[in-house]
This record gives sequence, structure tokens and C-alpha cells, in this order.
Amino acid sequence: MFSSLSLLPLSRLSRIAQAALLLSAALLLPACGKSDTAAAPKAAAAPADPMLVQVPPQMADNFKVAPLRSAEIAPVQEVAGRIEANERMVSRIGASVTGRVTDVLAELGDSVRAGQALARVASPELTQAQLAVLRASASTSLASRAVERARQLIQADVIGSAELQRRESELAIARAELRAATDQLRLLGVSAGEVEQLRNQGTLITATVVSAPRAGVVVERTVSQGQVAQPGDPLFTVADLSTVWVVGALPEQAASTVEAGQSVEIEVPALGGTRLTGKIIYVGATVQPETRTVAIRTQVDNASRALKPQMLATMHISGTPRMALALPAAAVVRENDRDHVFVQTGERQYRLTPVELGPQSNGLRPLLQGVKEGTEVVVEGAFHLNNERKRAELE
Repeated sequence: MFSSLSLLPLSRLSRIAQAALLLSAALLLPACGKSDTAAAPKAAAAPADPMLVQVPPQMADNFKVAPLRSAEIAPVQEVAGRIEANERMVSRIGASVTGRVTDVLAELGDSVRAGQALARVASPELTQAQLAVLRASASTSLASRAVERARQLIQADVIGSAELQRRESELAIARAELRAATDQLRLLGVSAGEVEQLRNQGTLITATVVSAPRAGVVVERTVSQGQVAQPGDPLFTVADLSTVWVVGALPEQAASTVEAGQSVEIEVPALGGTRLTGKIIYVGATVQPETRTVAIRTQVDNASRALKPQMLATMHISGTPRMALALPAAAVVRENDRDHVFVQTGERQYRLTPVELGPQSNGLRPLLQGVKEGTEVVVEGAFHLNNERKRAELE
């Protein structure tokens, strides 16, 4: 065959090659058309809606749907706070004389009873006060005997009544001086029994005692052995923690909505979220200029001593009830730092819809924005429905 084609003229061979190329192009065009036609529907398919979920019939009974309705809502304000000692039950104790601390008898955290010795302070001032009592006591005894003699002498008509009156006046002055010296000694921390012992036996007390005026816990100690103490220096702080305060700060815009006597729930994270109940006992009369807040305070019992000063707490303050659109807390799904609910859009079909909600009150969340009244929403099983949505999205 090759030999026969080689005998053909060159122009005829060119026309045969062109015809072969045209035939090849005609055969390739239908194949290309079929490939493009098959690819077109695949490119036109719309992506699935990630917020929409369709549940199979066997799962439909796991979700309860109800129309959105109004309910009575008591608005709740959440205020960050902390536990503090009841200031009415706190004693800051100092030395009554200037002197050197010879003994420290209580440590931070110790439980003490009323009258228990916390420290001892040696002081020259204490010695001088005791000597003043001894001198006044001796002067009183001497003046009293002088009055007795004067009464005997006046009966014997040896002296006149003027002398008796003079001696009685001296006795009154001596007694007044003894009372003043005794009171001064008591102010220095010496007990009545120790003063009586001093007057009867003349035994001087070497150191005054710093004692607890009430039962409680030592929450602060600022004294060490050998330290020189001055009157007015706080050496110990003793607090009775049978009741404690929970203090917080309200924004000035919300201060008018809270008043003394209003109920409050207190949540303490350190106690595992345990909630305590109490009442507002104080609302500040002024605004703190730095923070633009108003101080509030409530008091709670602490018989078990579970509440410790400086623990963090959250105060939930209930306001006046009002009617508003509300959802059960179980219907709310938290997704991407926003609140959502599932709205029914068809048979066994639900859409995850963003909403704006207020703080929870009695298991309900007031609806601020997102869906309208009467909308069918999932009120039970929303968490599991969201898991089903995520599973479908992954598939």
C-alpha cells in the first residue's frame, strides 16, 4: 500500500491528509459534549444548610415542640461580690499602755473565747499606776482612822465640830483619789480581782494582758515578741464569723431597682455552686466616682463556718415580676458564644436560630429578640438535636 500511495501526486496526498484530520475532529466533538453535559449537574448542586436538621421518624418522639408564649418573669440581676466578715462582729484590739510585748499567746486563725489572753505587755506606766493605787488606798485608810478618832474626841468635848468636818473632807478627797487611781488601772487592762489583790496584799502586776473582748477567730495579727506597742496600735483583729456579709457593687443605672429588704440568692463557686438565701440589708447612699457603682450588702448565717472571708460570690437579685415572652432554659443551645433555639420549619425538620435572651429566672429565659410569639420551638431535647445537626454536618 505504501508503494501505491507513493505513486500519487503530492497535491492529492495533501487533500487526503486534510480529510483525515476533519474526520478525527468530528469523532472527538460528541465525546467532549457528553463529558461537559455530565459535569454540569454536579457543579450546579447547592450546598446543604448547616443550620438545618432533618431527623428520621424513629427519633421524632425524642423532641418536644411548643409554641412560644408569654410568662410571668421576675428579672434577675447578677452582681459579682465577695464574702467579708460582719464588721459589727469584728474587734480590733490594741495595747492599753506603752510597753514591750513579752508574750504572744494567739496565732492567726486561732479560735478564742471572750476574755482570753492574746498577749502580755510589760510597762513602767503600769507600775506607776499601781503605785498610785497603793498610795491612794493608804491615804484613804489613814483619813478614815482620823475621822473615827475625831468622832471620839468630839464626844469627849476635846475638839470642836470644825475639826471633824475637816477630817471628813480629807477622807472624801482620799476616797475620790482612790477611785480615780483604780479606774485608771482598770483602763490599763487590770481586772477588778487583780486590783483588789493589789490593795489587800500589795503585790504588783508585772505585765498587762491584751485580751479578746469577744469570742471569734483571730483574722489578723500584727505583733511580735519584743515589739514596743503603743496605745491605739492594732495588735490583733478578732472576728465572730457566725454571720458574714456578702458585698457587691451595682451600676448606678440599676441602683434604683434595688432596695433594703429585697430577697437575694447567693452563689459561691468555692462551695460547688451552693446557693444561699438572704436579704439586702444596705444600699449605698452615694456613688463611687471611680467605678460609677453603688455598694450593696447582705447578711447570711454561717454557723458551719463554710463561708470564708474573701471568697468570691455572685448575688442574684430578683426584681418585680412582669409578663414577657419566655423560653425554658432547656430549650436554649449555646453555639459560637451566642444563644440559639431550634425552630420547627417542617415535619421533623428544625432550624437552629440565634436569639437574644435575658438572665434566667425560675427556669425561664425572657426573650428579647429573635423569634415571634407563637413560633413552634423545641423545648425538650434541644441539646441532643444539636448533636444530631453536628453529626449530619460532618457527614
